Amino acid sequence: MKKLTKRYAESAKLVEKNKEYDIKEALDIIEKMPKAKFDETVELHVKLGVDSKHADQQVRGTVVLPNGTGKTQKVLVFAKGPKAEEAEKAGADFVGAEELIPKIQNENWFDYDVVVATPDMMGVVGRLGKVLGPKGLMPNPKSGTVTMDVTKAINEIKSGKVEYRLDKTNIIHLGFGKVSFGTEKLAENYETIMNAIIKAKPVAAKGQYIRSVSITTTMGPGLFINQK
Repeated sequence: MKKLTKRYAESAKLVEKNKEYDIKEALDIIEKMPKAKFDETVELHVKLGVDSKHADQQVRGTVVLPNGTGKTQKVLVFAKGPKAEEAEKAGADFVGAEELIPKIQNENWFDYDVVVATPDMMGVVGRLGKVLGPKGLMPNPKSGTVTMDVTKAINEIKSGKVEYRLDKTNIIHLGFGKVSFGTEKLAENYETIMNAIIKAKPVAAKGQYIRSVSITTTMGPGLFINQK
Protein backbone atom coordinates (compact mmCIF):
# COMPACT_ATOMS: atom_id res chain seq x y z
CA MET A 1 0.00 0.00 0.00
CA LYS A 2 2.96 2.33 0.71
CA LYS A 3 3.97 2.36 -2.95
CA LEU A 4 0.48 3.31 -4.06
CA THR A 5 0.27 6.08 -1.45
CA LYS A 6 3.61 7.52 -2.54
CA ARG A 7 2.59 7.49 -6.23
CA TYR A 8 -0.82 8.96 -5.39
CA ALA A 9 0.83 11.71 -3.31
CA GLU A 10 3.20 12.54 -6.19
CA SER A 11 0.24 12.71 -8.58
CA ALA A 12 -1.84 14.81 -6.18
CA LYS A 13 0.95 17.43 -6.03
CA LEU A 14 0.26 18.20 -9.71
CA VAL A 15 -3.41 18.97 -9.04
CA GLU A 16 -4.66 22.29 -7.64
CA LYS A 17 -7.51 21.70 -5.19
CA ASN A 18 -10.90 23.07 -6.27
CA LYS A 19 -9.49 24.40 -9.55
CA GLU A 20 -11.54 23.73 -12.68
CA TYR A 21 -9.32 22.76 -15.59
CA ASP A 22 -9.79 22.93 -19.31
CA ILE A 23 -10.07 19.28 -20.51
CA LYS A 24 -6.78 19.34 -22.45
CA GLU A 25 -4.96 20.95 -19.52
CA ALA A 26 -6.32 18.23 -17.20
CA LEU A 27 -5.30 15.45 -19.59
CA ASP A 28 -1.80 16.95 -19.90
CA ILE A 29 -1.49 16.75 -16.10
CA ILE A 30 -2.62 13.11 -16.17
CA GLU A 31 0.12 12.39 -18.72
CA LYS A 32 2.70 13.89 -16.34
CA MET A 33 1.59 11.78 -13.38
CA PRO A 34 3.80 8.86 -12.26
CA LYS A 35 2.71 5.76 -14.17
CA ALA A 36 1.19 2.65 -12.63
CA LYS A 37 2.41 -0.83 -13.58
CA PHE A 38 -0.58 -1.18 -15.90
CA ASP A 39 -2.25 1.08 -18.47
CA GLU A 40 -4.80 2.87 -16.31
CA THR A 41 -8.30 3.71 -17.53
CA VAL A 42 -9.24 7.38 -17.59
CA GLU A 43 -12.65 7.75 -15.96
CA LEU A 44 -15.30 10.42 -16.33
CA HIS A 45 -17.74 11.38 -13.55
CA VAL A 46 -20.59 13.75 -14.44
CA LYS A 47 -23.05 14.95 -11.78
CA LEU A 48 -26.34 16.06 -13.31
CA GLY A 49 -29.10 18.33 -12.02
CA VAL A 50 -31.82 15.74 -12.51
CA ASP A 51 -33.63 13.28 -10.25
CA SER A 52 -33.14 9.69 -11.41
CA LYS A 53 -36.11 8.56 -9.30
CA HIS A 54 -38.40 10.11 -11.94
CA ALA A 55 -38.84 8.19 -15.19
CA ASP A 56 -38.97 11.43 -17.20
CA GLN A 57 -35.57 12.54 -15.86
CA GLN A 58 -33.58 9.46 -16.78
CA VAL A 59 -30.40 10.02 -18.78
CA ARG A 60 -29.24 6.94 -20.64
CA GLY A 61 -27.83 6.17 -24.04
CA THR A 62 -24.87 4.91 -26.00
CA VAL A 63 -22.13 6.51 -28.04
CA VAL A 64 -19.29 5.12 -30.16
CA LEU A 65 -15.99 6.66 -29.06
CA PRO A 66 -13.88 7.84 -32.03
CA ASN A 67 -10.75 6.27 -30.53
CA GLY A 68 -12.33 3.26 -28.81
CA THR A 69 -11.98 2.43 -25.12
CA GLY A 70 -8.68 0.57 -25.22
CA LYS A 71 -10.50 -2.45 -23.85
CA THR A 72 -11.47 -5.49 -25.89
CA GLN A 73 -15.12 -6.12 -25.13
CA LYS A 74 -16.31 -9.74 -24.98
CA VAL A 75 -19.82 -10.09 -26.36
CA LEU A 76 -22.40 -12.75 -25.47
CA VAL A 77 -25.33 -13.03 -27.91
CA PHE A 78 -28.63 -14.77 -27.18
CA ALA A 79 -29.95 -15.88 -30.56
CA LYS A 80 -31.18 -18.95 -32.47
CA GLY A 81 -30.95 -20.32 -36.00
CA PRO A 82 -29.76 -17.92 -38.73
CA LYS A 83 -29.33 -15.07 -36.21
CA ALA A 84 -27.02 -17.26 -34.09
CA GLU A 85 -24.95 -18.02 -37.20
CA GLU A 86 -24.88 -14.32 -38.09
CA ALA A 87 -23.65 -13.46 -34.57
CA GLU A 88 -20.83 -16.00 -34.83
CA LYS A 89 -19.78 -14.61 -38.23
CA ALA A 90 -19.83 -11.05 -36.84
CA GLY A 91 -17.33 -11.99 -34.15
CA ALA A 92 -19.44 -12.63 -31.04
CA ASP A 93 -17.36 -14.33 -28.35
CA PHE A 94 -20.25 -16.50 -27.13
CA VAL A 95 -23.57 -17.40 -28.78
CA GLY A 96 -26.35 -19.48 -27.30
CA ALA A 97 -29.94 -19.76 -26.07
CA GLU A 98 -31.76 -21.51 -23.18
CA GLU A 99 -28.80 -23.80 -22.51
CA LEU A 100 -26.83 -20.82 -21.18
CA ILE A 101 -29.35 -20.05 -18.41
CA PRO A 102 -28.14 -22.68 -15.88
CA LYS A 103 -24.49 -21.87 -16.70
CA ILE A 104 -25.06 -18.22 -15.77
CA GLN A 105 -27.42 -18.88 -12.84
CA ASN A 106 -25.62 -21.81 -11.21
CA GLU A 107 -21.99 -21.43 -12.25
CA ASN A 108 -21.74 -17.64 -11.89
CA TRP A 109 -20.48 -17.41 -15.47
CA PHE A 110 -19.72 -13.79 -16.34
CA ASP A 111 -16.84 -14.07 -18.78
CA TYR A 112 -18.27 -11.33 -21.04
CA ASP A 113 -18.70 -7.54 -20.92
CA VAL A 114 -21.86 -6.97 -22.97
CA VAL A 115 -24.97 -9.09 -23.61
CA VAL A 116 -26.92 -8.75 -26.85
CA ALA A 117 -30.23 -10.50 -27.56
CA THR A 118 -32.66 -10.75 -30.46
CA PRO A 119 -36.18 -9.63 -29.41
CA ASP A 120 -37.57 -13.18 -29.61
CA MET A 121 -35.02 -14.29 -26.98
CA MET A 122 -36.01 -11.71 -24.35
CA GLY A 123 -38.46 -14.15 -22.74
CA VAL A 124 -35.51 -16.44 -22.05
CA VAL A 125 -33.12 -13.65 -21.07
CA GLY A 126 -35.79 -12.16 -18.78
CA ARG A 127 -35.31 -15.17 -16.49
CA LEU A 128 -31.80 -13.84 -15.82
CA GLY A 129 -33.01 -10.36 -14.82
CA LYS A 130 -32.07 -10.77 -11.15
CA VAL A 131 -28.58 -11.92 -12.07
CA LEU A 132 -27.74 -9.71 -15.07
CA GLY A 133 -29.64 -6.60 -13.91
CA PRO A 134 -27.48 -5.69 -10.88
CA LYS A 135 -24.34 -6.12 -13.01
CA GLY A 136 -25.66 -3.75 -15.68
CA LEU A 137 -25.60 -6.59 -18.22
CA MET A 138 -29.31 -6.85 -19.05
CA PRO A 139 -29.93 -6.26 -22.79
CA ASN A 140 -31.99 -3.14 -23.43
CA PRO A 141 -33.50 -1.65 -26.61
CA LYS A 142 -32.33 1.84 -25.51
CA SER A 143 -28.71 0.75 -25.53
CA GLY A 144 -29.10 -1.10 -28.84
CA THR A 145 -28.51 -4.50 -27.25
CA VAL A 146 -31.99 -5.87 -28.02
CA THR A 147 -31.98 -5.97 -31.81
CA MET A 148 -32.39 -8.12 -34.90
CA ASP A 149 -29.32 -6.44 -36.40
CA VAL A 150 -26.82 -8.44 -34.35
CA THR A 151 -23.98 -7.70 -36.81
CA LYS A 152 -24.33 -3.94 -36.28
CA ALA A 153 -24.59 -4.34 -32.50
CA ILE A 154 -21.45 -6.50 -32.31
CA ASN A 155 -19.46 -4.22 -34.63
CA GLU A 156 -20.33 -1.12 -32.61
CA ILE A 157 -19.48 -2.74 -29.29
CA LYS A 158 -16.18 -4.05 -30.61
CA SER A 159 -15.26 -0.66 -32.09
CA GLY A 160 -15.69 1.26 -28.84
CA LYS A 161 -19.37 1.79 -28.07
CA VAL A 162 -19.99 2.78 -24.46
CA GLU A 163 -23.21 3.13 -22.52
CA TYR A 164 -23.80 6.06 -20.18
CA ARG A 165 -26.49 5.99 -17.52
CA LEU A 166 -27.32 7.69 -14.25
CA ASP A 167 -26.68 5.96 -10.97
CA LYS A 168 -28.90 6.47 -7.89
CA THR A 169 -26.92 9.59 -6.91
CA ASN A 170 -27.54 11.21 -10.34
CA ILE A 171 -23.95 10.71 -11.47
CA ILE A 172 -22.76 9.13 -14.72
CA HIS A 173 -19.51 7.16 -14.37
CA LEU A 174 -17.64 5.64 -17.31
CA GLY A 175 -14.19 4.95 -18.68
CA PHE A 176 -13.31 6.80 -21.88
CA GLY A 177 -9.89 5.44 -22.80
CA LYS A 178 -6.46 4.55 -21.46
CA VAL A 179 -3.68 6.83 -20.19
CA SER A 180 -1.52 5.60 -23.12
CA PHE A 181 -3.95 7.19 -25.62
CA GLY A 182 -2.45 10.63 -24.97
CA THR A 183 -4.18 14.01 -24.62
CA GLU A 184 -5.55 14.42 -28.18
CA LYS A 185 -7.33 11.06 -28.46
CA LEU A 186 -8.68 11.22 -24.92
CA ALA A 187 -9.95 14.78 -25.52
CA GLU A 188 -11.79 13.61 -28.67
CA ASN A 189 -13.43 10.77 -26.73
CA TYR A 190 -14.34 13.17 -23.90
CA GLU A 191 -15.98 15.69 -26.24
CA THR A 192 -17.97 12.91 -27.95
CA ILE A 193 -19.38 11.67 -24.64
CA MET A 194 -20.10 15.12 -23.20
CA ASN A 195 -21.93 16.16 -26.39
CA ALA A 196 -24.07 13.00 -26.15
CA ILE A 197 -24.88 13.62 -22.46
CA ILE A 198 -25.79 17.27 -23.16
CA LYS A 199 -28.05 16.22 -26.08
CA ALA A 200 -29.72 13.65 -23.82
CA LYS A 201 -30.95 16.35 -21.40
CA PRO A 202 -34.51 15.43 -20.38
CA VAL A 203 -37.23 17.98 -21.11
CA ALA A 204 -38.31 17.66 -17.46
CA ALA A 205 -34.87 18.70 -16.16
CA LYS A 206 -35.01 22.15 -14.55
CA GLY A 207 -32.19 24.47 -13.50
CA GLN A 208 -28.50 23.73 -14.04
CA TYR A 209 -28.14 20.45 -15.94
CA ILE A 210 -24.38 19.80 -15.69
CA ARG A 211 -23.55 20.27 -12.01
CA SER A 212 -19.94 19.07 -12.00
CA VAL A 213 -17.51 17.14 -14.18
CA SER A 214 -14.35 15.41 -13.03
CA ILE A 215 -11.87 12.98 -14.53
CA THR A 216 -9.51 10.60 -12.80
CA THR A 217 -7.30 7.62 -13.58
CA THR A 218 -8.01 4.20 -12.03
CA MET A 219 -5.72 4.91 -9.08
CA GLY A 220 -5.12 8.65 -9.33
CA PRO A 221 -6.60 11.84 -7.87
CA GLY A 222 -9.59 13.57 -9.48
CA LEU A 223 -9.45 16.78 -11.53
CA PHE A 224 -12.49 19.05 -11.89
CA ILE A 225 -13.28 20.10 -15.47
CA ASN A 226 -14.64 23.46 -16.55
CA GLN A 227 -17.49 22.25 -18.78
CA LYS A 228 -19.15 25.27 -20.37
